[in-house]
Amino acid sequence: MKQPLLAFNDKGIYCARANVYLDPWRPVTNAIITHGHSDHARWGHKNYITHHQNVPIIKHRLGDISVTGKEWGETFSVNGVTFSLHPAGHIIGSSQVRVEYKGEVWVFTGDYKTEDDGIATPYEVVKCHTFITECTFGLPAFKWLPQDEVFKDINAWWAQNKAEGKTSVLFGYTLGKAQRLIKYLDTNIGKIYTHGAVENMTEVVRPMADLPPTTLITRETKKEEIAGNIVVAPPSTHGTPWIRRMAPYVTGSASGWMAFRGARRRRAIDRGFVLSDHCDWQGLLESIRATGCEKVISTHGYSDIFSAYLRELGYDARTEHTQYEGETDEGESKTPAEKEEDEA
Repeated sequence: MKQPLLAFNDKGIYCARANVYLDPWRPVTNAIITHGHSDHARWGHKNYITHHQNVPIIKHRLGDISVTGKEWGETFSVNGVTFSLHPAGHIIGSSQVRVEYKGEVWVFTGDYKTEDDGIATPYEVVKCHTFITECTFGLPAFKWLPQDEVFKDINAWWAQNKAEGKTSVLFGYTLGKAQRLIKYLDTNIGKIYTHGAVENMTEVVRPMADLPPTTLITRETKKEEIAGNIVVAPPSTHGTPWIRRMAPYVTGSASGWMAFRGARRRRAIDRGFVLSDHCDWQGLLESIRATGCEKVISTHGYSDIFSAYLRELGYDARTEHTQYEGETDEGESKTPAEKEEDEA
């Protein structure tokens, strides 16, 4: 029986012919990393390969590592297998990995979205025979509004809170979501303040993105300075002593999970904004169709339901278990150093 070009094992997605792993979750010799979120970029590999925009991000998160940066579409071969990275549109520096051997092409998406957010290089369709896709929001119930409409709501919410003498605290993942929020917040309303974990990552991303000024909240920052302005913070700070110093405040969360009222209620969020760095149901289906693929492997998310639907459409579709988390509704996976930052 012919060995598949890419296989799933207990360490990650493995190309045996090249002895290369894609986003492995256990230490390996050679790892191609799609993006900087810590469920995809883990510590302990001997050699890292990633897009050059992701190099400073994973160095910030993982420390002193051996990493090589590649350009979009730049090919590199290992034992006859050709690899290249292509924009995934998920967050800045996020890639899809194209793998080719003897005319057979596989694509691993990592995490991706098709809406251009103005920060990440927009998603690129890559033709292939087999498509390995996430399906974090792989249910018909998930349908995103254009981000312009979402940010209009966020800024109107901030302005209303300010008029009522309250500080707006907006939760977003430290890498990706936080910078997307910061970029489109209306600084005519007030100043943007940040939690330390958000500020540190934003400073890493700032040289690669056009972002407005932000002000770090320190122990010396007075409550009166923050009043009426907006604070961008990680979800994990909700309910901590750190946030209480903002009182009186109103909380908001920007996440795809805010499409479910129950998620907002469970986390005791005052206002939910449906904004995701992943594809919605239609985005997933359109992306798969555009690749021209015959086989689809679904990883994290609603993979069983999504694969069953793809089989109804005529695809050779199946699921594979991974340790990728997608967009959780409780927070984001973090390195130990970032957990310390959150507690600061």
